Amino acid sequence: MQPQNYIRILTIAGSDSGGGAGIQADLKTIAALGCYGMTAITAITAQNTVGVMGIQSVTPAMLEAQIKAVVTDIGVDAVKIGMLHDVEMIRVVASAIKGYKLARVVLDPVMVATSGDTLMSPTAIAALIKQLFPLVSLVTPNLDEASLLLKRPIRTRADLNLAAKDLTTMSAKAVLVKGGHLVGNEITDVLLANDKLTEFSSARIASRNTHGTGCTLSSAIACYLGMGHSLETAVGLARSYILQAIQAGSDVKTGAGHGPLNHGFAPVPMQIVKA
Repeated sequence: MQPQNYIRILTIAGSDSGGGAGIQADLKTIAALGCYGMTAITAITAQNTVGVMGIQSVTPAMLEAQIKAVVTDIGVDAVKIGMLHDVEMIRVVASAIKGYKLARVVLDPVMVATSGDTLMSPTAIAALIKQLFPLVSLVTPNLDEASLLLKRPIRTRADLNLAAKDLTTMSAKAVLVKGGHLVGNEITDVLLANDKLTEFSSARIASRNTHGTGCTLSSAIACYLGMGHSLETAVGLARSYILQAIQAGSDVKTGAGHGPLNHGFAPVPMQIVKA
């Protein structure tokens, strides 16, 4: 009998003790979409629905060891990258992508906190652009992150399209600029890949429970890429999943602040492929 494999998704990100974002949201998303999740943790946080109370980084050597342990034994079909807060962590991840020839890599550049505080130094942001942008399949900034990268505000839908075009001049192969922070009853995300601009629009869902949406979307895209879908299809399917997860969790109270999505609203059987 021919061996079979799960579709294997590695998430390289920080841990959220409240379970709504980071590694925890990634693993919930990966499981809900029927894939097999693995982790390389970059930092441990003490946080909940109200805010972040503390952050403790892992060492670069430990991050490198986690990636090596997973890749050399289990293997990886797609990768999601989240919080990388300093230059050395970025170097470790870039080296791993090149050394292990990792493909289908989605980078969610976690650079700005919900409070508006910048989480990365200018030096680290420059390293992210130089070392990781050219290596990954897709970069998924929200408006605050895109504004920080481009050093200008993004206030309109036209700004969104121009931002996507300008971000691809920073050596990114493809960019998904998320427009959820724009004012209006409709949310539009813009994908620029292979010189093709694609807009994804949907009605805004009224909900306080939106903690971890960026982590969830990037993880879902990685899952669908790991399944073999094209980038455009993967983004469309991931948006459909996250919109349903937001809707399913909109009336649920979790904590005193911004709660999580309902990641497991419709879990699917584990996806298995021939090795």
